Amino acid sequence: MNPFWDRHYPTPHETPPFDKIRLEDYEPAIMEGMKRDREFIDRIANNPEPPTFDNTIAVVSFDDLLERVSKVFSCMLSADTSDELDALATRLAPLLTQHANDIIFNRRYFERVEAVYKNHRELNAEEQMLLQNCYDGFVRAGVNLPEEKQQRLRQMNVELSELTLQFSQNNLKDTNAFQLHITDEAQLAGLPDSAREAAAAAARERDLDGWLFTLHAPSYGPFMTYADDRELRRQMYMAKNTICTHGDDRDNRDLVRRIVNLRLERARLMGYECYADLVLERRMAENKGNVFHLLDELIDAYLPAARRELAEVEQLARRLMGSDFEMRPWDFSYFAHKLKIERWNIDAEMLRPYFELGRVKQGVFGLATRLYGITFHERKDIPVYHPDVTAYDVLDGDGTFLAVLYTDFHPRASKQSGAWMTSFKDQWIGPEEGCSDPTDASQWKNSRPQVSLVMNLTKPTPTKPSLLTLGEVETFLHEFGHALHGIFANTRFASLSGTNVYWDFVELPSQLMENFATEPAWLQTFARHYETDAPLPQTLIDRIVASNNFNIAYACIRQVSFCLLDMAYYTITSPLDGDIIDFERNAWQRAKLFDEEPGTCMSVQFGHIMSGGYAAGYYSYKWAEVLDADAFSVFKEAGIFDRATAQRFRDCILSRGGTEHPMTLYRRFRGQEPTIDALLRRNGIRQ
Repeated sequence: MNPFWDRHYPTPHETPPFDKIRLEDYEPAIMEGMKRDREFIDRIANNPEPPTFDNTIAVVSFDDLLERVSKVFSCMLSADTSDELDALATRLAPLLTQHANDIIFNRRYFERVEAVYKNHRELNAEEQMLLQNCYDGFVRAGVNLPEEKQQRLRQMNVELSELTLQFSQNNLKDTNAFQLHITDEAQLAGLPDSAREAAAAAARERDLDGWLFTLHAPSYGPFMTYADDRELRRQMYMAKNTICTHGDDRDNRDLVRRIVNLRLERARLMGYECYADLVLERRMAENKGNVFHLLDELIDAYLPAARRELAEVEQLARRLMGSDFEMRPWDFSYFAHKLKIERWNIDAEMLRPYFELGRVKQGVFGLATRLYGITFHERKDIPVYHPDVTAYDVLDGDGTFLAVLYTDFHPRASKQSGAWMTSFKDQWIGPEEGCSDPTDASQWKNSRPQVSLVMNLTKPTPTKPSLLTLGEVETFLHEFGHALHGIFANTRFASLSGTNVYWDFVELPSQLMENFATEPAWLQTFARHYETDAPLPQTLIDRIVASNNFNIAYACIRQVSFCLLDMAYYTITSPLDGDIIDFERNAWQRAKLFDEEPGTCMSVQFGHIMSGGYAAGYYSYKWAEVLDADAFSVFKEAGIFDRATAQRFRDCILSRGGTEHPMTLYRRFRGQEPTIDALLRRNGIRQ
């Protein structure tokens, strides 16, 4: 029996029965789910009663088959895919897009929505937001356009779904295709034991002698930081920065052009000058002028400092290598690390023994307990989709059930690179099927979410547990912040709960949590040596704090360059037909710190803006950084573990999702709108 047929899974909290789901279950469930969706929409569109908010906008389908299977399917494509699953996704993508088209261009359905939009009962803020989102969703999709333009939009939607899926699949396959296989131990000079042991384990997994390095972050990052062999660093760098550019069936350059041009055509059909104008209309930034104003402020404030930081690294390199040494991009991490050692005698390897993953997990979970009173309890009886995954019950301070949390920490060939939070089920409040009076709120259920954290952290080896870098600890905190946004969701409508917020607001909870990574008071709660149980020495904590802003301007400008590239693609007003590499180099010229190496290209692997949700939105990371610096200053003033401040953040922001405009939520927490000043002070750019 197909496990998706059972709406109420026979599992704890009705979690997906991963132990029962097979590849062949997805397609029939998705096809049946689309059929039931159409029937549900037809009932709304053809309802003989006058349209109201309750019978047209807030009406709930008790048959959520398509949503249930789609959430599992999309997560598997990112976290544990296969050639067979990829092929199925390629086949289903146009069908799912056509299904979405049929809903969004359903004129009778929209006319009922429009009638409610123009004449409705008094609504609270959340109901008003749902109505606005519903109406805008139709209008911004093109429902009011002439038939021939709607047909073109339908075609473009299908094509974009296929292209973005192919872009993502190419990226993963080309990343997995490269291996640096070393059999001469002399070529490992400079690499710490942790990197050597991980590479040896990777080689053994593939029945190879020696050591194997890949382009996945836990392998690539240490190699570029520590390897003395400059030629091998160059090979790794060039492999990483030329993926999907080799003229084969995984080359993404043409896909970039087609994706960007289709989005431009879509915007022009809708009456906008460029795609960014269409996107930013529903963002906190509101328009591209405000985005460029932020980027200009950051460039003015950080670029001089970034150039000084780069010059200092170059000076050290020439002191060590000779006055005629010319530093290239594959040298920066290597010599920056040496400069950091020289100044503060601190490095990631010194800290790894104190950041054993199990301890870090206790520290992160314990931080949430201290701030919000919630607790985490492992559930071995909840099915998981891979042996690396662990499931937890999350309980509130009074013991009530809040959410299921899945954690998936380590890289594998079937997983996309990076880190992300997703969900198998969103939170909502409403009547259940069979409720005697669906309008009686006293009979409603608060249906709790199922949240998943997926990362690519350092794997354990045969002799050592998973020992993390401080950067990986920050990544854990970042994604955990997204998870808290989902865990604390407490809204009536699922489409407004958790992380369903404006795109340039969604990074606030995640980036706020990153601040704790270098707070001594938090580090002291969990950081202990994995062998001796000795606490992280105060001398190392002092060095962490002292070196916290090392090369901070360089990192900022690097990220601003990505923002400029994103905005360059999505502010074009005529189709892109030139060379992608040339376009890229011109786009981020203002923030360039290194000359690009021939053949390298970021765009072809920039999944955030091509196949993810950040098109014309990558600036969101910097926008949210302004917010998080300002918000964390409140925690610093009150004490970083202050429960009252944390409760206010939970009540005003985390639990409210997208029920009101994000600036309204932020002002309610902060008492005022944010400025860039807190960020500049935190980074040491301004006193």
